[in-house]
Amino acid sequence: MNITVVGLGKIGLPLAVQFASKGHHVFGADVNPAVVEQVNAGQEPFPGEAHLAEKLAELVPAGYLEATTDTAAAVAQSDAVVVVVPLFVDAEGIPDFGWMTDATKDIARGLTKDTLVSYETTLPVGTTRERWLPLLEEGSGLTQGQDFHLVFSPERVLTGRVFADLRKYPKLIGGLSREGAAQAKEFYEAVLDFDERPDLVRGNGVWDLGSAEAAEMAKLAETTYRDVNIGLANQFGAFAAANGIDVYQVIEASNSQPYSHIHRPGIAVGGHCIPVYPRLYLWNDPDATVVRAAREANAAMPSYTVGLAQGALGDLAGKRVAVLGASYRGGVKETAFSGVFPTVQALRDLGAQAFVHDPMYSDDELGAFGFDAYHLGDEADVAILQADHAEYKELSATDLPGVQLVVDGRRVLDPARFEGVAFRTVGKA
Repeated sequence: MNITVVGLGKIGLPLAVQFASKGHHVFGADVNPAVVEQVNAGQEPFPGEAHLAEKLAELVPAGYLEATTDTAAAVAQSDAVVVVVPLFVDAEGIPDFGWMTDATKDIARGLTKDTLVSYETTLPVGTTRERWLPLLEEGSGLTQGQDFHLVFSPERVLTGRVFADLRKYPKLIGGLSREGAAQAKEFYEAVLDFDERPDLVRGNGVWDLGSAEAAEMAKLAETTYRDVNIGLANQFGAFAAANGIDVYQVIEASNSQPYSHIHRPGIAVGGHCIPVYPRLYLWNDPDATVVRAAREANAAMPSYTVGLAQGALGDLAGKRVAVLGASYRGGVKETAFSGVFPTVQALRDLGAQAFVHDPMYSDDELGAFGFDAYHLGDEADVAILQADHAEYKELSATDLPGVQLVVDGRRVLDPARFEGVAFRTVGKA
């Protein structure tokens, strides 16, 4: 097959590589000329994705993958089009479809008969049918279900381990027609491999959910569940800490029973997914009070964590506070909705001098975010761990000269390595 993947970001590029690795010819379309140039040179445009560099170095010279800024031209040569263009959500939870709308118009200009179009970007329920279908039909002059087929098939992978996750989880699809769903099933079976999953009644593979709306909701549901679960864990943690209880022992005990799957509390919920997709769900279902309460509870955790420092040390005005970790999670160079931003803001609001350290970012990169860089070995009065980078697990008081208080927002530090230093962990008294 000839396949176009629209959007060569941290999900789209590995997806294009996966398709190419199965022997198909893949066009990677992106609006960023620099990304296109790097891909065509066989180089990864971003670090941290396992096996991406070596696969690019193999597939690009072999002619299986080529990048372009001309989406319409690529689509015109393709049997299938997979869309992984970002959808943004503002602070009020209103989605901004701008980039996706532009990409869809480009796709429509190049769309030809018998092409499969699959949207993988997470969307509010109804978007595929109500928003993308009219744009594609109007821009192409073709009719869905007769001339081309449109489906929704959510990406379900985590950056850093995309290739492993593609094998591990069922590929969900939902078509606007029975024929489209059948074509999508055939397509994904031709471009993906699946691990054996004896734990799944339906087995691993391509799962047809019967409609685009069901597939859209499935992605929102699985991610919103995690946000609600973490929100509950955070509330359990705050209560336990206030009452001298170790919430981690409570959670371990509760989860020893097979119907309990409580997540762990923490300083923040970041990334492109968990803080965002509940807002997309709320856009469809504004009366979902449980979802809204969990989102608010999680959004309040950075301020709560800074409050632990204030409660333990008193006035933070003028104190040098090292925030450890700019990334939203360990091992990933990404700051989307990272807890570092509200944590630093909460510290500044209290008059503290906030500094940020992250082993994945240079001083200049931290400065571009508006942060003053901290270096291990510099003087600090307080340290707050925000991201669970592996490099932080062996930290001790000697790495933070003068530190009086450490607040571990991810439960990764060893309190024994901070002898003589006040130590607090989110969720523990």
